[in-house]
Amino acid sequence: MSIVPLKKLVLVGMAADKEPILNDLQDFGCLHLIPLTLEGEEAPDQGPSKEARAALEFLASCPQKRRQVTDAGRFDALEVERKALDIQKRLHDLRQEGDDLAQRIESLEPWGEFEFQSLEKLGGYRLWFYAVPLEQMSRVVATDLIWQEIKRNGKVSYVVVISPEEPENMPVARIRSGARSLRELRSSLEEIELALEDAEAERQGLTRWCTLLARSLDGLEDGAARAQAAAQTFDENPLFALEAWAPSDRTGELESYASRQGLALEVMEVDPSEEPPTWLENPPAVRGGQDLVLFYKTPAYSLWDPSSIVLISFAIFFAMILSDFGYGAVLGLITLLTWKTMGRSESGRRWRINLAWLTSTSMLYGALVGSYFGLTPPSGSFLSRFHILDLNDFMTMMNLTIVIGAVHLILANLKVAASYGWRPKSLVAVGWAGFITGGVLLYESMTIDGLAAWPGQVLLAVGLLLAMFFSGHGAPTIWQRIAQGLLAVPRVSSAFGDVLSYLRLFALGLASASLAVSFNNMASGIREAVPGIGLLFAIVVLLLGHSLNFVLAIASGFIHGLRLNVIEFFNWGVQEDGNLYRPFSRKEGVSWNRLS
Repeated sequence: MSIVPLKKLVLVGMAADKEPILNDLQDFGCLHLIPLTLEGEEAPDQGPSKEARAALEFLASCPQKRRQVTDAGRFDALEVERKALDIQKRLHDLRQEGDDLAQRIESLEPWGEFEFQSLEKLGGYRLWFYAVPLEQMSRVVATDLIWQEIKRNGKVSYVVVISPEEPENMPVARIRSGARSLRELRSSLEEIELALEDAEAERQGLTRWCTLLARSLDGLEDGAARAQAAAQTFDENPLFALEAWAPSDRTGELESYASRQGLALEVMEVDPSEEPPTWLENPPAVRGGQDLVLFYKTPAYSLWDPSSIVLISFAIFFAMILSDFGYGAVLGLITLLTWKTMGRSESGRRWRINLAWLTSTSMLYGALVGSYFGLTPPSGSFLSRFHILDLNDFMTMMNLTIVIGAVHLILANLKVAASYGWRPKSLVAVGWAGFITGGVLLYESMTIDGLAAWPGQVLLAVGLLLAMFFSGHGAPTIWQRIAQGLLAVPRVSSAFGDVLSYLRLFALGLASASLAVSFNNMASGIREAVPGIGLLFAIVVLLLGHSLNFVLAIASGFIHGLRLNVIEFFNWGVQEDGNLYRPFSRKEGVSWNRLS
C-alpha cells in the first residue's frame, strides 16, 4: 500500500539498433518515458490506437458481413486498417455530397427542368429564385423588377426574378440553386449513389477480417506506442539517447539487459527538486481503492498512497448512508449475479471487490442500526442482539458522525506528517491533527458528562500554534514567516466546517431509513383499508417504494461517500497533485525469452 519508489535512468545506444531496443523495452513494460524532443513533448499520452479501434467499429457495424477468415497468414492488420478508414472517409464524403445534391434538387424541382444559359446569352442578366409566401406576393407585385411566377401551391408562390444584381427589396431570401440544371444534378446524384454502393461493397468485403482485426488490436496499439516512444528519444547520428523513470526493483534487470546488448545505462536517484510520476501499487483486496483515488486526482510522488484508507472509509460512509441490512443484501445479490461478467476485465475485477466491501459494511451497519427493509427486529429476538445504534437518538448519532469525521481528517493529517518525515513541514500537519482533536474533545465535553474540557483546550491552542509557527518555515525573512503563519488562521473555520460536513452521513442515513419505514406504513395502511385486493396494492407499493428508496440511497452513498473523501479528506491529506505513471508496455504477448 504505497507509492512505488522510482529511479531515473538514461540509456544510450546505436541509432541503427533503436527499433529492436524499443521493442525490448516495451516488453519490460516498466518505463515511464521522459520526452527529450519537442515533438515528443507535444505527442499525446500513450493510449489505445483510435484509428485501429475506429476501423474495427466501422467494419463491425456493417449490416451484412462476410464469412470470417481464420488463417492469420493471409492477414495484414495495417493494410485492413488503412483500407477500412479510407472507405469510411470516402463514404462520409460521398454521403455529405449526396445530401447537398438532394437538397439542391429539392430546391430546384418547383421551377421545373431547364438549362442555365451563359451571361453573354442573357445580356448580363441572372436568374434569381424565390419561394414567396402568398400573403407577401403583393410586395413583389409592387416592385419594378422583372419577374415571373412559375407555379404556386396553397402556401407559396415560386417566382423567378431577372436582374443583373441580386434584388434588395424582395420579401424573402433567395433560393441558392447553383449553376447546374436539374438534369445535371440528378445525374451527379446517381453517380454518387453508385459510388456509395461500390464503397459499401468494399466495406462488406473487408468484414471477413473482423475477427482477426479484433485479435490484432493490441499489436496495432503496441506499434503506435513504439512510434510515439521513438519520437521521444534524442537522436544524434550514430547514437540515440532515451531518458525514463523506472521502479527501483527493476533497475537490476535493466542493467543486465544493457550489459548484454552493449548499451550505456546510467541509473540515478531521484533529485529532491524533481517530481517523478506516481505509480500506485496495492494488494488485490484494496486495489480498487486506486480507482477511487485516481478518479479525482493523482497524489504527488513525495506524498503517500491513500488508496486503502479511501476504500475503507468510502465503504463505511456508503453503509451509513444506506442504513439498512436488506438494501445491503440486495446490493450483494446484484454483485453475485454480475461477478463473472465483471471478472472479464481488470477494472471489473477491481470493482467487484469494491462492491464486496460495500456489501459487507452495509449489511453490518444495517444490523447495528436494526433496519431490515425498514423493519426493526422484535426485542429479545436473535437479530435484536446486534441492534446497538438507534437512528432516532439524534444526539448520539450526531456525536458519532462528528467523531468519525474528525478521526478521518486527523488520520489524513497524520499520514501527511509521516510522509514528510522529520522535516519541520510535518509539524504543520501534526498541529492541525492536534487542533481537530482538541476541538472534538471540547465539543464532547459539552455534550457528554465526565469528559474534561481542559485537554481539548490545550490541544486546540498547541495545535494552532504549531500550524501557524511552522507554516512559514523556510521563508527568507521573519516578516514573511509571520505573514505565512497568519495565513494559516483561516483554516480554523475550514477545519470545523469539514468536520461538521460529515453530519450528512447521519442525515442521509436517517432519511433512507425513514423512507423505508414510511413505505412499510403506507403499504400496511392500504392492506388494512382495502381487504382482499388491498394486499396486491400493498405489495406494489412495497416494491416500487423500496426500489425507489434503494436507488436513491445507492446514488447518495456513491456521491456523498466519494465527496467526503475527495473533498474533505483530500483537502487535508492529499493537497499536492502529481502525474500518473504511464509505463511503456506491451499489450500483446510478451516475449520474455528474448530478455532473459
